[in-house]
Amino acid sequence: MKKLFLWLLLIPVCSYAQKTESPYPFSVAQDSAYIRENYQKMEFMVQMRDGIKLFTQVYAPKDQSKKYPILMQRTPYTCSPYGTDKYKKRIGPNPFMLRSNYIVVYQDVRGRWASEGKFVEMTPHLDIKKAKTDIDESTDTYDTIDWLTKNINNNSGKVGQWGISYPGFFTSAGAVSEHPALKASSPQAPMADLWRDDAFHNGAFMIAANFGFYNFFQEQTKPTITRPPAYFENNNPDGYDFYLNEVKTTKNSEDGFYKGRNVYYHDNFEHPSYDEHWKKRNILPHLKGIKHAVMVVGGWYDEQDLYGTFNTYKAIEKQNPNIKNIFVVGPWVHGGWAGSSGQMLADVDFGSKVSPYYQENIEAKFFHHYLIDDSKPLDLPEATLFETGTNKWRSFDTYPAKGTQEKNLYFHSNGKLSFTAPTNEKSFSDYVSDPNRPVPFSSKINDGFSADYMVEDQRFAYTRPDVLSFSTDVLEKDLTLSGEIKAMLKVATSGTDADWVVKVIDVYPADAPEHPKRPGVIYGNYQQLVRSEIFRGKYRDDISKPKPFVPNQVTSLNVELQDVLHTFKKGHKMMVQIQSSCFPFADRNPQKFMDIFKAEEKDYQKATQKVYHQKSAASYLKVGILE
Repeated sequence: MKKLFLWLLLIPVCSYAQKTESPYPFSVAQDSAYIRENYQKMEFMVQMRDGIKLFTQVYAPKDQSKKYPILMQRTPYTCSPYGTDKYKKRIGPNPFMLRSNYIVVYQDVRGRWASEGKFVEMTPHLDIKKAKTDIDESTDTYDTIDWLTKNINNNSGKVGQWGISYPGFFTSAGAVSEHPALKASSPQAPMADLWRDDAFHNGAFMIAANFGFYNFFQEQTKPTITRPPAYFENNNPDGYDFYLNEVKTTKNSEDGFYKGRNVYYHDNFEHPSYDEHWKKRNILPHLKGIKHAVMVVGGWYDEQDLYGTFNTYKAIEKQNPNIKNIFVVGPWVHGGWAGSSGQMLADVDFGSKVSPYYQENIEAKFFHHYLIDDSKPLDLPEATLFETGTNKWRSFDTYPAKGTQEKNLYFHSNGKLSFTAPTNEKSFSDYVSDPNRPVPFSSKINDGFSADYMVEDQRFAYTRPDVLSFSTDVLEKDLTLSGEIKAMLKVATSGTDADWVVKVIDVYPADAPEHPKRPGVIYGNYQQLVRSEIFRGKYRDDISKPKPFVPNQVTSLNVELQDVLHTFKKGHKMMVQIQSSCFPFADRNPQKFMDIFKAEEKDYQKATQKVYHQKSAASYLKVGILE
């Protein structure tokens, strides 16, 4: 999702426990002083092929005795601070790279902040360009690189680019620019398909993220360096209460708050299904013809662009089989690898400072090899993945990992979960879903959008009557899930539409010890969320053509939960929970077939939901097991 960025301040080849404590030796103040002493800051309006000029900042080493490569980030989130006498405190992808003295470039993309032109959300890519007016993000990237290599003194003629989230999309789009100077790209948590990752999840509108984001991300008619005032104020710190009792309905978020003032927010109301508007904003089919090295980076606990991370890597790998395409996933939230630690998320400890390890030993090495010195082989594998549960980095020569065996984990009566298929002739579990009392996505008071929920203790949901839980017996040996998880469900509803939320959970043993950094947290029987996803049922057959349920009729519904690499340790249990809301992470479903963006309060109704686990209608998880 596109939350405003605050970062501006496989057969395993081996399994190893490297030296992960890699503290960065300099303070922010020391880095800030280094930049002022060793870099000159310049600002330009760089003209694109159609005449539009884009604001571009260049931090260039003062030392002119050598030639330096260029590292570029294109962003819709501002190049701030503006002015050649005002410096960022740190520049580049991470601090470990600062003293390599790259020429670091930041650019406001078309129609954002100090740049000219009209901004288009996830600019549709044009595979064929016949005129100078046929522009997209690949042409703007090409024209920028071309200008930089011809106009910035002492550049080596080699260019790299990186970006996280929305800038990750611009990195992906720029990777197909085909400029010969572009040698390395790193899309990180990249937005890839706006409907699938940011605006919606399988048809369910991500109301809290979008409602909060577009209050500040507004259209602009001319270049500016001033942040616009918000359309409205939200002084309620409790997002669950705010969206349920003040925003009330998805419809009222527009009628009562945005009131047609933000075209980007309103686009969701005009295009609730996966139509041409969204298809044009899917960059994945266009990631072809890439001739340089790529490193896709993401976090297992990315609360915003999990789909974009895995599918950008997979699309590049499939469509560009002859390039070096590296994949890195750690135990991070959205952009967490750019932080200073990454060791803990909520109550979960990953055992080491994984962020600086990645910065020094993976990211810095990648760019150094392709932009500075490629005389020695790059000692990075195809995929470097952090295995959660056991808390260790693993290295793979392919992704998904070779040797992963696909198995089915079946739901049974009495809340059982096992690899044995059910034999009962008639068996189901049911619950009543009330959209006027939706299941919260988190037990904590927050603004409705939180990263912590990705590993949060699910005991708050386990006790609710509108949540089903299925669990294995206590595991007699470690169980490692690798790759995709798919929930293959047989369901029924008394209504004509319903949402289905599937959660995979690691249940700790009853005698799990306390953590010294989390006094008061009871880890005995802790239910750590590993993966979850929501699916709006009317899109079960076709995301472009919604279809009602026939009330009380057994219906097939499949949910992709995204990839994992997680070990459920001996003595733990694996649990699956099923529910019909995760509010306000996703908007409420009135549980009758209609355009939810037009639903009134009176339309929201209770419904009885059934999940079947019988011989003729088995529900199960399709998982990959890595021995």
